[in-house]
Amino acid sequence: MKNTMYKSFVLLVFLILLSSCKKKNHLLKAESTRIEINDQALSNIAIDSFIKPYRQNVKKNLDSVLAYSPEAHTKGDGVLNTAIGNLMADIVLKQANLVFESRTEKTIHMTLLNYGGIRAPIPKGDITARTAYEVMPFENSIVVVEMKGIDIKKLIKYLQNSKRAHPIAGLKLAVDANFNLVKALIKDKEIKDDEIYFVATNDYLYYGGDEMYFFKQGIKSYALNYKIRNAMIDYFKKVDTIIAKKDDRFIQIN
Repeated sequence: MKNTMYKSFVLLVFLILLSSCKKKNHLLKAESTRIEINDQALSNIAIDSFIKPYRQNVKKNLDSVLAYSPEAHTKGDGVLNTAIGNLMADIVLKQANLVFESRTEKTIHMTLLNYGGIRAPIPKGDITARTAYEVMPFENSIVVVEMKGIDIKKLIKYLQNSKRAHPIAGLKLAVDANFNLVKALIKDKEIKDDEIYFVATNDYLYYGGDEMYFFKQGIKSYALNYKIRNAMIDYFKKVDTIIAKKDDRFIQIN
């Protein structure tokens, strides 16, 4: 009898616990308070003291003068080629070639970047690392693509159709009033369909950015793990005065 009563008691406790687990909790009320973060917010002295030397070091590195520009340059100062675009393309060709030649014993023939990648002007006056970060704020790295001449002609057709000052170096183009091709040279030589050319660009364009799908038709690619921004900074450190100008690398003959 006692055993039966004990079993009944255990069963009753189990049923009570089971029913309590099935109860649903209901949210009765929710409240929030908006805390605005602005210049009036109180700073934490301990955190500020900890961050201060790092902030000062970053500022020092970004604002140390590397070179001087006698003129200001914007990407709107030309139609098919601009001083700032030419400078960036020339920098990538020069700096990337140092890395590429040391690794492969091969030479880069030309550079193609994108007009939209230039995000700020180069000011007149002192040039710093901050200038490079403003002009090229993206983390784009240089990629060298091995391409046949027949695919280079697709690249050229893209430039004809876009009618924009995409930065180029090593390549010379002339088009007529209707943007039909008049002349195309790489390193001042005619382009041959079966010849191999090495083109420096960035990883965004290599993967089809700005609809530059012709890069993926290349034979092989070489990732240099060298950011365009860092190439600019390295170049600025080497020169005293930055000389940038429009020239005849992409022109229209009327």
